[in-house]
Amino acid sequence: MDNNFKAYDEASELLKALAHPVRLCIVKGLLEKGRCNVSHMQECLDIPQSTVSQHLQKLRNAGIVVAERSGLEINYMIKNDTVIKLIEAIFGEEL
Repeated sequence: MDNNFKAYDEASELLKALAHPVRLCIVKGLLEKGRCNVSHMQECLDIPQSTVSQHLQKLRNAGIVVAERSGLEINYMIKNDTVIKLIEAIFGEEL
């Protein structure tokens, strides 16, 4: 064991951000699709757009997703390689 608690703290924050069914679904969907906007996610998840936006903000704060503006549309994509490996391990498939 080591006492590098900073590394453990970063890992636990990442896991906390993923530890919600909607956020896990968003991340898996983004990995499968590559990029997506909030409106499309809202239709797929059948939850209010404001709820999707709140979950995306938590994922952005955790450094899991990034937003890219294209005109009036904002698309989200996964930017964290560790998350990609975690999702693949959790769901047992390569994405």
